Amino acid sequence: MHPVSLPAGLRLGLLYAVIFAGIGVAMPFLPLWLASLSLGPDLIGALVALPIAVKIGATAPLMALIDRGVTARALLVAGSLGLALTYGAMPAAATFGWPILALVIALNAVAGAPLVPAVDYLSLAAVRRDPRLDYARIRLGGSLGFLAASLAGGWLLGLIGERAGVTAFLAGLGLVSAAGSALLTTGAAGERISGPEPRPAGAAGLPVALWLAMAAGASIQASHAAVYAFGSIHWAGLGLSSPMIGAAWAIGVVAEIVFFALVGRVPTLRDAPFRLLALGAVAALLRWAGLAGLAAVPATVLPLQILHGLTFGATQLGAMGALSRLAPEGARGRAQGAYAAAAALASACATLASGAAVRAGGPLLAFALMVPAAGLGLALTLAAARRAGARTRPVRPRDGHPAERV
Repeated sequence: MHPVSLPAGLRLGLLYAVIFAGIGVAMPFLPLWLASLSLGPDLIGALVALPIAVKIGATAPLMALIDRGVTARALLVAGSLGLALTYGAMPAAATFGWPILALVIALNAVAGAPLVPAVDYLSLAAVRRDPRLDYARIRLGGSLGFLAASLAGGWLLGLIGERAGVTAFLAGLGLVSAAGSALLTTGAAGERISGPEPRPAGAAGLPVALWLAMAAGASIQASHAAVYAFGSIHWAGLGLSSPMIGAAWAIGVVAEIVFFALVGRVPTLRDAPFRLLALGAVAALLRWAGLAGLAAVPATVLPLQILHGLTFGATQLGAMGALSRLAPEGARGRAQGAYAAAAALASACATLASGAAVRAGGPLLAFALMVPAAGLGLALTLAAARRAGARTRPVRPRDGHPAERV
């Protein structure tokens, strides 16, 4: 079956899968490739942090191009080709020394910056146009793509080695992503994505309620920083084996997948972005308090990891729901980019704070430091809900906005 004949929801789910496949390989395995170059740990840390810093500055301006007439499809294809080119160039760049490699990594981050926000933009536009579509079920494709690529990447790289295979594998996935972006964003009748509608007068500013909701989502997502950076190290210190640590991460992703698959069946959450954000914040409070307070009990690791389905999944859906409901016409691309940049900035700050906490008092202090970050997210969520006057109103947008045809 040709991709253009597939339903829009399925095509968008597949698009998420091909985009997140690259992330599912780069996140766990690119640091191993850097280590294979015999770089020092401080330099590896700096090179891993560099893309986060670049995306903070690059994402919002690139996504704002959508409001000026550049299609999300063009950003996806160009960005994916940029990823393929820069991943392919990394081995050669490494032979010239770390400054050249750092430059290529920075260019790679620029290329990748708009990919996830652009798919989110397309998906939210499709849901606004057709209320029968469910964003959670569409976004499920990204989680499945991430999990499948991580497992397949680990198996493949175990055969050929990180030094030889990581960048080549990622370059290939970049080409797959470019092809998928070109094919899967073509309409059912063969038409390509249309450009955005002209920006209406008076839509220049983003509402305060949206800024509060974006800050809430960024704060809750940033509270994952300690477990992302130091969870495996802490669990290994508790005596968990490598397979058990792998199972802990896999359970989190599976819980996320299950949540995305089932949340649409819960009427009180399906159309309620502020409730979803609040649910994510409360789950984060429990998760980080549990990691800090029950640290000496290894049996609690897996149950606490199940909360990832809420701390990440509910927060993601809540933030996207708030963007879809509150972002004004003609500024949706800018709003999507602003949220991605805010989340990157918050995560970078939380990661640095976690590192300082680990040096001062160990991983437990870092986990405890994430509790107020989640609490701030909850407070901002309540403020956003009050500002929007949306505590009891349904929030699924039904404005039929035709910004992008998918």
